[in-house]
Amino acid sequence: MFWKGRNLYILLAFVLLAMFASSILTLTIVGPYSLAEPGQSVSGGKTGTGSFTPQELKKLTTTYELIQNQYLHETDRTKVINGAISGMLGSLEDPYTTYMDQKEAQQFNDMLNSTFQGIGAEVSLEEGRVKVVSPIKGSPADKAGIRTNDIILSVNGEKLDGLSLSEAVMKIRGTKGSQAKLQVMRAGAEPIEIVVVRDDIPIETVLSEMIDGQVGKIEIREFVQNTAKNFKDQLKALEDQGMKALVIDVRNDPGGMLQAVVEMLEPFVPKGKPIVQVEDRNGQREQTVSKGSTKPYPIAVLINNGSASASEIMAGALQEAAGAKLVGEKTYGKGTVQVTYQQELGDGSNIKMTVMKWLTPNGNWVHQKGIAPDVAVEQPPYYKASPMSKKTTLKYDMLGDDVKNLQLMLDGLGFPPGRTDGYFGDKTTQAVKSFQSQHGLTANGEVDVKTAQTLEDAITKQIRNPESDLQLKAAVDEMKKAIK
Repeated sequence: MFWKGRNLYILLAFVLLAMFASSILTLTIVGPYSLAEPGQSVSGGKTGTGSFTPQELKKLTTTYELIQNQYLHETDRTKVINGAISGMLGSLEDPYTTYMDQKEAQQFNDMLNSTFQGIGAEVSLEEGRVKVVSPIKGSPADKAGIRTNDIILSVNGEKLDGLSLSEAVMKIRGTKGSQAKLQVMRAGAEPIEIVVVRDDIPIETVLSEMIDGQVGKIEIREFVQNTAKNFKDQLKALEDQGMKALVIDVRNDPGGMLQAVVEMLEPFVPKGKPIVQVEDRNGQREQTVSKGSTKPYPIAVLINNGSASASEIMAGALQEAAGAKLVGEKTYGKGTVQVTYQQELGDGSNIKMTVMKWLTPNGNWVHQKGIAPDVAVEQPPYYKASPMSKKTTLKYDMLGDDVKNLQLMLDGLGFPPGRTDGYFGDKTTQAVKSFQSQHGLTANGEVDVKTAQTLEDAITKQIRNPESDLQLKAAVDEMKKAIK
């Protein structure tokens, strides 16, 4: 589709920013596009003057000269100028608007067409801290226990406070096989250390299976170039097997290409109905209208607070325009669109700026609100257990977050600890002994590093067991009821 303005047409080429543990994954407009003429916004509306007043220019020049000539230490000219640009963008208080210097911009461009190595988590910068939007399913971050809304405080002992998002993610990223020791803060708990071994970011984005011979399930891990084709192929395969209902799983899917989402939604959204809308700063809207049809079977969409951006577009469109039922937890709430300006800066650096908001077919803006499920289902408590710090051996009469996480794991594995408030009592001791005996460990009732790691491995296996997935079970049950 095209975005219309006065003598201005911008091709909306939304691309996946494959920057897991590297930057914010956003819906972004890149190449070919134009800047508005001075005094115009990108949609043709009037804005303020496009250049500095003499007084403003003097103020900026004076500040720069004072830094260069009077500051105690010699300064790097490029670093000061880049800092000024970052400061202007930072004043917008928008975590999705960022500046990248030449090196960062080149890495950004490379990411658009390459497979990258890292921990596999989308992050943003909020209030000066690096926040996890969502770990990618099956990624090193996911396997290590990184969760949505975790705050990453440091990497291998280097603090991230005060860094730009690009600077922070360069420390998080790394080569396959290398370790990232992350200090992570989670709401209501003391910081913990999680060791993530970097690896190739998973590129298999669509997985499918038939459940009970009636309900098809398609899991979408991210929206990239080949996702739409793979989705259509696997959907047809399920239909050929006689599928009578469909569950689409976008939990912990941080988003990606709008173009892919539109292609995937057209077979479900009736022809002529909107799939998604975009709105500019002046309130002018444009719709992407379906050219497809509908499906004869009921649909459910699995969502949680790690479902962001393009995932929310899919969930919102299927709910509002195709009558699908949403199951799980409220989504993340990412409802803005960014444009990338590189040619305009002229030196290889890059500004990525929020220029539009996207809305659901009915015109709802989900930003910072998310989309609520039709059927709310929480996972078992042990899904929220954090890895233990392993700094000390846990034993009788101890109290703390590590003990609380220990108790959640024991309870989830069928070893009732008697309580889950973080106090290591007699019943917790007995539960630990029982677990140790069953797993060939010394049954002393104390949790050393070996016992802690065995517990974490066991609970990870339990979480990955489909029989433990209450949200999936609920979605399948809903679909079985709806099958005619």
